[in-house]
Amino acid sequence: MDFRFEDIGPAEVERRISAVEPLTESVRDLVDAVIRTEVDDTALDDARRQIDDIVARLRTEEKPGGFGVPFTRDLVGMPWGNAATGVRNAVAPPLRPVTHAGVSTAEVTLGAAYEGPGGHVHGGVLALLLDQLVGECASSGTSMPHFTGTLTVRYVRPTKLGQVSLRAEVTGTQDRKAFVSGEIHDSEGVTAEVEAIMIRPKEFAGRDEVMAAIAEATARD
Repeated sequence: MDFRFEDIGPAEVERRISAVEPLTESVRDLVDAVIRTEVDDTALDDARRQIDDIVARLRTEEKPGGFGVPFTRDLVGMPWGNAATGVRNAVAPPLRPVTHAGVSTAEVTLGAAYEGPGGHVHGGVLALLLDQLVGECASSGTSMPHFTGTLTVRYVRPTKLGQVSLRAEVTGTQDRKAFVSGEIHDSEGVTAEVEAIMIRPKEFAGRDEVMAAIAEATARD
């Protein structure tokens, strides 16, 4: 897995976000416009050529594969290619979880790009967002990644396109396992519920070990 250390602080993180996030937001807006536009074929073809030119310019310098997950010297993760939260990923709505005392919450607007049944959110999108949120919730107490062991989603009723709210809570732990429950609400109440078992892999060191390794590497440099 592509986890790597970058010796940068909060100011550099914010600078990088401020440079790329507006572009991501514009691409997100483009996706919505392509879905809902009713311009004629000539306008569509002209737009395609302009977009192809921009893509070619951006591809003059690019990294191979995915973005990976760099970590700063303070062990702040930068999963900016993530399909649910990534600041570089226009596929992400984006989800912005807030976690406190074992409870994670988020609000997100799901527009035309996330449609499944007409006027409603695709069930796979709901599972993606819940999977991300329960993972963030499980990881928050340890500052170490947790990955999905099992994810059981129960769809209570269709979720309307528009603003939705998510909530996840750690209900118990056992060794490397965290048990997490969660739910999604639209304007009329609960639409989906989840029960998950999230697992911290054996090969991941604890926070203290990682910080000690970073300090040793920094001292050598």
